[in-house]
Amino acid sequence: MGTENADSSSGSAATQDGEPPPPLPPRPSPAPAGDSATAIMERPQLQSKPTATTAVSSMNIQTLSFPDGSRGTFSTATENNNAGNTEQSSTSASTEMANLGFNPIHGNSIGNDIDESMSVMSLAPTLRPPGDLESLLIGDISKKSAAWTLLRSQSAAVPPFETIRAEEDTVLTDFAHEFDDIPDESEKNWSDEDRLKMWKSKLKHFMILSSAGKPIYSRHGDLSLINSSMGVVQTIISFYEGAKNPLLGFTAGNTRFVIVTEGPLYFVAISRLGESDSQLRAQLDALYMQILSTLTLPALTNIFANRPSTDLRKPLQGTESLLSSLADSFTRGSPSMLLGALECLRLRKSHRHAINNAFLRTRTEKLLYGLIVAGGRLVSVIRPRRHSLHPSDLQLIFNMLFESGGVKAGGGENWIPLCLPAFNNRGYLYMYVSFLDVDPESERDMSVAGEEIAIILISPNKESFFDLQHMRDDVVTELKKRGHLDLIKTAAQQGRPKMNEIAPGTHVSHFLFKSRANVQFCMPSFSPAFDNIIPHRRLMSLYHNLHSTIHAKHTHVKVLHCVGEDSTSLAWITPIFEFYCVAGPNASRALMTQGANKIMQWAKREEERLFIIGGGVF
Repeated sequence: MGTENADSSSGSAATQDGEPPPPLPPRPSPAPAGDSATAIMERPQLQSKPTATTAVSSMNIQTLSFPDGSRGTFSTATENNNAGNTEQSSTSASTEMANLGFNPIHGNSIGNDIDESMSVMSLAPTLRPPGDLESLLIGDISKKSAAWTLLRSQSAAVPPFETIRAEEDTVLTDFAHEFDDIPDESEKNWSDEDRLKMWKSKLKHFMILSSAGKPIYSRHGDLSLINSSMGVVQTIISFYEGAKNPLLGFTAGNTRFVIVTEGPLYFVAISRLGESDSQLRAQLDALYMQILSTLTLPALTNIFANRPSTDLRKPLQGTESLLSSLADSFTRGSPSMLLGALECLRLRKSHRHAINNAFLRTRTEKLLYGLIVAGGRLVSVIRPRRHSLHPSDLQLIFNMLFESGGVKAGGGENWIPLCLPAFNNRGYLYMYVSFLDVDPESERDMSVAGEEIAIILISPNKESFFDLQHMRDDVVTELKKRGHLDLIKTAAQQGRPKMNEIAPGTHVSHFLFKSRANVQFCMPSFSPAFDNIIPHRRLMSLYHNLHSTIHAKHTHVKVLHCVGEDSTSLAWITPIFEFYCVAGPNASRALMTQGANKIMQWAKREEERLFIIGGGVF
């Protein structure tokens, strides 16, 4: 009964869809055999059978001579015109069902006329899905030719960010001018409207103000330009604090506002770069640590306890460059800040051990910490047995020495009182800094970034300058005598390894690998794909998205694979390490996994060269 209903409904549908041919004109009497009144012309048969649709089917063209001498032509289907309506509807239904993949068995040969070799691939041979997706319609898709395999391997080598979506390209169009200074009021060629427009065009702002509404610091714009904006921000924050519901952040359009309150200070981050609240909050905490490194917490508290409306710009005068260099590193994208870890200079274990021993042999009793740093990467550290330096404190030191340019430009020797907030935010330590050269008679070229070598000696005694200076001379003498200073200089000049040196043959373009136990990380060179500021920012934005997703609250994801229009990325976290990598948009999951495993093997093999494990302890 079910089969009959299906045939009947299909037949009626075919009759409605395809109109029956018009009635033929009356046939004249049969012509003699010798008369050539009728000529039959047949077209070659098509391989596919006609269906009950508007598709063209095979036709017989008939020519007819009328008694008055005129001629006419008409067409007839190749099917038998004398067949009944029932046979036509049954034929149409069977053909339609066969085209859908069903082959009903009838007593005639209609069902056997369907070409069994017909498939979806024969109908649309160009619609081939990606090789790593199983298709339910195509059974032999995994059987690819050698040419197809070669094509896929070449497409996987396409680097990331070759094709950028229009909206992303628009956001970062003027990012190269993000760090341009806004002209002040003394520039007569700039009106207030032009200066305000330029200020609004910046993608990221950092503001610091007091609870009384006094502006303290702004990365972009002078006080005459931002004073009204800071007043609005202070009013909004105070309103929520009065309601006993502190404001943590809000969104306006595509801009995110994040607020951090630290005692009498308000820190505000305004970003259109897509960072998460936790990442922006960590950046604001770093700015707060920078202020504490100058004033200490007790001094800051006493200033506002006596006079809440105090203008903090005077006590912080001269440190604006430190705050700006720190803020700019966050805007450009800082892997160290993102991961909360330090990067070390790659050295052989035996060489690093010898440098530590030279440090320990020349140590003075007044030393607390001793560091050798090359281009912002840690070479060696000696410390007391039960004390270690926090990465945030070291980031403040590296920012002061290698990013802001103030101490580095001075060269020679520097004696700097400094508070390390993570170590002790209530007092000062005293830092002796000396930049070194392999050849002391040559002039130091400060334009070569990433090659400066500095010895940093930290003491709690403010009268220990000459003791630390004498220790520095002994350390340099020892390192030069054994050739270790040349090794440090060579390693700094070589820079980070290339991807083809780390994992040859992989399609991974860049990665970040963090050792959680050592709170240190490593990465390959940004050159050549991510040297420029805009590709670098796109890469760091992708890392920020991976990091925020896999570290989100109530998320238990351990492996995250993301496929986008312009890149493919992978995040992998365990109790031992964190790993993030980026490849082109055509890289499959199998290629990403293969590349990640090669990088893991390299990191495990080079662990004692990449990371400082323990360091020198006294």
